[in-house]
Amino acid sequence: MRAPARPTAPARRAPGGRPPRRAPRRPRAAAETAPEYDAVIVGAGMGGLTVASQLAAAGKRAVVLESYTIPGGSAGHFARGGYVFDVGASMMFGLGDKGTTNLITRALAAVGESVDTVPDPTQIHYHLPRSPAHPVGLEVKVWRDYGAFVDELASKFPAERAGIEKFYGECWKVFDSLNALDLKSLEEPRYLLGGVWSRGLCGVGVEVESVVTVEKDCLGTIMHSCFFSKFACPLPHPLSPTTEFAKHPLACLTLASFLTTNAGDVARRHIKDEELLHFIDIECFCWSTVLAADTPMINAGMVFCDRHYGGINYPVGGTGVLAEKLAAGAVKRGATIEYGARATAIVTDPATGRATGVRTADGRLFRGKAVVSNATRWDTFQRLLPAASMPDAERQFLARYTKAPSFLSLHMGVDAGVLPPGTECHHIVVDDWASMEAARGTLFVSIPTLLDPSLAPAGRHVVHAFTPDWVDAWAGLDPPAYAAAKEAAADAVVDRLEALFPGIRAGTRVREVGTPRTHRRFLNRADGTYGPIPSRTPAGMLGMPMNTTAVPGLYCVGDSTFPGQGVNAVVFSGFGCAHRLLADAGDRPTIPGLDGAFRAALDFARGSV
Repeated sequence: MRAPARPTAPARRAPGGRPPRRAPRRPRAAAETAPEYDAVIVGAGMGGLTVASQLAAAGKRAVVLESYTIPGGSAGHFARGGYVFDVGASMMFGLGDKGTTNLITRALAAVGESVDTVPDPTQIHYHLPRSPAHPVGLEVKVWRDYGAFVDELASKFPAERAGIEKFYGECWKVFDSLNALDLKSLEEPRYLLGGVWSRGLCGVGVEVESVVTVEKDCLGTIMHSCFFSKFACPLPHPLSPTTEFAKHPLACLTLASFLTTNAGDVARRHIKDEELLHFIDIECFCWSTVLAADTPMINAGMVFCDRHYGGINYPVGGTGVLAEKLAAGAVKRGATIEYGARATAIVTDPATGRATGVRTADGRLFRGKAVVSNATRWDTFQRLLPAASMPDAERQFLARYTKAPSFLSLHMGVDAGVLPPGTECHHIVVDDWASMEAARGTLFVSIPTLLDPSLAPAGRHVVHAFTPDWVDAWAGLDPPAYAAAKEAAADAVVDRLEALFPGIRAGTRVREVGTPRTHRRFLNRADGTYGPIPSRTPAGMLGMPMNTTAVPGLYCVGDSTFPGQGVNAVVFSGFGCAHRLLADAGDRPTIPGLDGAFRAALDFARGSV
């Protein structure tokens, strides 16, 4: 999570609203099922749409099967009574205009699209627990300007200024390294090791007998591996002038040094004050839903620095515009998006086990040379494929990761007068450090109309308040009990909002409540989860699965794959997935003979941590 995707799902009717928020036009004719597509993609979330748009830009024929009536999933939006509500996060990374980490901007540009944005002067206004050092509570604003943020945080912990600068300085090392690289598939060895087909390590072909070497290189453990039995294998030289390592050796080595490191390790190296370490925890928890000790440092570096480099920028018209534009651009370039098409099974060839298509609830079969699942790992391998035939790699994933919580969400339309002057767009409230990770412990609040007033009628604001929650708390309730429990839980959230914005209860004009059951139903995510969290302290990012799977022809994209949760992160996974798929299809140059060994070595490394 992310600047996490934390939605509430709408009642079952299509969103409305005035342009540019109008839902995209859906084709009336059904997508063709007889032809074989280059890729059949399950889900029009931002990951699936990125794959579709990248394939369409490459001239490939892709069909996206989306169960709902609009694209975006938890990054969509809906309208009620003149208000436009973001389903999930309003805090958008990846919409900057420089560097290589502005992945949403780049995804849109690939299909000729762009969005207008409004810069947010702050990322978050934290409202944190009281302490002897901060008897009325710790209040911190994360300003867009990095220096202003460091000054503010250091003013709260003056004895730790050096530690603050060192910790976030380490984050900048990670970010600057990422921002130097062209971010593609980390499973494609030619991209990492050699853009030019060199002849061997010394310029000649060599025979390799079961040799496996592991060397640290660009963004991961690069397996310079060739366990080919007496196979004449022309290997790429890692210092070929077009390799990422040759172009950016310092960046690659820096990232390699952080590969197995978590943010908490680095924080404790530089910071001693326990309250400040709690602050680093909530900095991580607010997008990863785990504490700093379990948050990969590479992810932390991306989030903690991009908010200052590219900034938090809100798309005019609501976050759903991003998915609408990406979908429109993909369709213009030949992709098909089939709405109201609920995938029920990934079809495999009985003889080879290869994924060959997707069957939908209405009985149609969409055949493809490849299948891409934007569903969660749980839905993909326990619902769309027979759980009994789950590959060992996926069983390993289930042993290492568990489902992140879902959310209890309130979408509210309120009188503008309830917000004091100077109110920021995004807030995080923690009343007690001990309850930060508990269900309904941390409260997230977004008020996007402070950036885009067109989302609400004149004199009103949109307030989205949400807090982590588990689907188990809502199990077994009959409709009257469920409705009563929703309202009681929502009232408890409003009680907390009153402490920030006195009078908000009386000033509320519209209120929609969503629970984990809502998210599970409308977003087709197991238990309403928003991705995986480690069930034990991870070795940085090394254990995270990539886009390819043990099922031939099947790829995964989204928050269950590297690099994890968050809109910009799943767009990254979409870039990587499309790149790897195109390479496998022969539409991107590869290194014959090395791909299989490279992937096997990656699997070995993941299995060994």
